[in-house]
Amino acid sequence: MHNNRLLLVLLLALLLGAALILGASMGLASPGWDSYDTGQRLTIEAPLKQVLYRSPQTEVRVDYRGEEWKVVLGPSSRLLSRGVIKNDLRPGRPVILVGHPHKDGSAEMRAERLILDGRTLELR
Repeated sequence: MHNNRLLLVLLLALLLGAALILGASMGLASPGWDSYDTGQRLTIEAPLKQVLYRSPQTEVRVDYRGEEWKVVLGPSSRLLSRGVIKNDLRPGRPVILVGHPHKDGSAEMRAERLILDGRTLELR
């Protein structure tokens, strides 16, 4: 009986450890701020060209300095909690995006602020 209880405790500890490792690795895989140069601030004022509701991040495309830029806004749930609904983000809609460019120099930035119809929405 004592051996069965010990085996059960060891099995539960093993499962808990595996769950923690899996959770940590999934957390590392989610997009974060480390790929962006937070020492540089970029402001883009342009109409939205494309809106992509993807998991885990919502992205928009805008034309800036002769290039199409990908701008990561964050999770749809965060946008919704800030009062942004799907109809607010549509092609042709003028916006101001404030954020940080990608460290690799590509035409990509992570927005920390979205200004829409005079409303300033903090996305971080």
